[in-house]
Amino acid sequence: MIDFTQASEALLSAARSVGAEFTAPWFYAQLGIIITALGVGLGGGALIKARVDLTTLTMGWPVPLRTFLRVVVDSAWTALFALTLILARVVMLHATWPSRSYLIGIAAKLALAWLLIRLVTSILRNAFLIRVVSVSAWCVAALSIIGQLFPVLEALDSVAIVVGDLRLSPLLVIKLCVLLAIALWLANIASNFFEGRINRTADLTPSVQVLLIKLMRIGLMVFAIALTMSAVGINLQALAVFSGAVGVGIGFGLQKIFGNFISGVILLADKSVKPGDLVTIGDSSGKISAMNTRYISVAAGDGREFLIPNEDLITQKVVNWTYTDRNTLVKVAFATNYDADPRLVCQLAIDVATNVARASKAKPPGCILTEFTDTGMKFALTFWIAEPDGMDAVKSEAMLGLWDAFKREGIRVPYPVREIRVRGGALPVETIVEVPR
Repeated sequence: MIDFTQASEALLSAARSVGAEFTAPWFYAQLGIIITALGVGLGGGALIKARVDLTTLTMGWPVPLRTFLRVVVDSAWTALFALTLILARVVMLHATWPSRSYLIGIAAKLALAWLLIRLVTSILRNAFLIRVVSVSAWCVAALSIIGQLFPVLEALDSVAIVVGDLRLSPLLVIKLCVLLAIALWLANIASNFFEGRINRTADLTPSVQVLLIKLMRIGLMVFAIALTMSAVGINLQALAVFSGAVGVGIGFGLQKIFGNFISGVILLADKSVKPGDLVTIGDSSGKISAMNTRYISVAAGDGREFLIPNEDLITQKVVNWTYTDRNTLVKVAFATNYDADPRLVCQLAIDVATNVARASKAKPPGCILTEFTDTGMKFALTFWIAEPDGMDAVKSEAMLGLWDAFKREGIRVPYPVREIRVRGGALPVETIVEVPR
């Protein structure tokens, strides 16, 4: 624990030192030099930004290199500011006592620290993350430069909450957050690398690829969290009470989320559906575009995306058009009047199906007479296509071909005609008779 008497004496001593600095004439001289160097840096940085055309200069460069050069140009003022301060510090060290240029040296070190941090964080993509990391790292560097890093760390570690064998202090929480963020970032980079390698493996089916990727991501995240907790000195056995609370939460409030997660793992393991399959689930039909931990995404083909929970695929009836074979049978129902020759109609329909662009050549089309009705004869034309996508367009092409063939051969499609007979031009109507054509 910190002795508050000693802490108060240290604060008073620091206040007297600061007061002495403010009363010294060299303080204002150093402050003027720092302000002058800041003006030189801002003016030179603005001139460099105006003279350098990044769009033309970096054309064709890789994205990370373009980003790095942009950060260099944006930070040019900081570099000029630090360089001016360093030159002023060197001159003053040779001209007078070192203590009379102490603030200039601190300002130069702070500027160099900020410049180095900005260059290192240029590899990040998230603007918010760049700000957080840059400001946090610069604060640590500033405390180290002025020699107050270890006293601040001791003060943060002096206040703690003890829960069983677990001692939680602000310093421990900060270390845990920083190390956890770094570990999860490295785990994400590693998972992206392995995901690319798995996706390029042709021997694995799409469902197995997705399963391996998700298990690998979860495993890397768990390993990163466990490693971080061990690194900061947290005994994982001390978290037994929290794991029990998580179990209770899963049993009550998180059962749907956990059920969808387990259902997703089962779907990936049994290969009943996989990315690229054409499925019908209830009133939703489309191609599976992605399989996530909680849901699958089904693209309807008209811009809509159905997000269906994984649990629904386990408990509901699912029609998978491409489960074992991507070849799909197309059925076109049509009818003709009784004046037509049914054998000629079947032959015309087969010829039309043969000329359909996407019709399979390996499986010949077929046409059968299915029914005699009071309006005419009904037929069913069937043929195979290699992919189920665009089935409606294929049907339309076949029906347009049938229409052209019937017009050419003089075959008419039946439709009901109603004749109304009225005696003497007076109502009521005597009879209504439907006569087919």
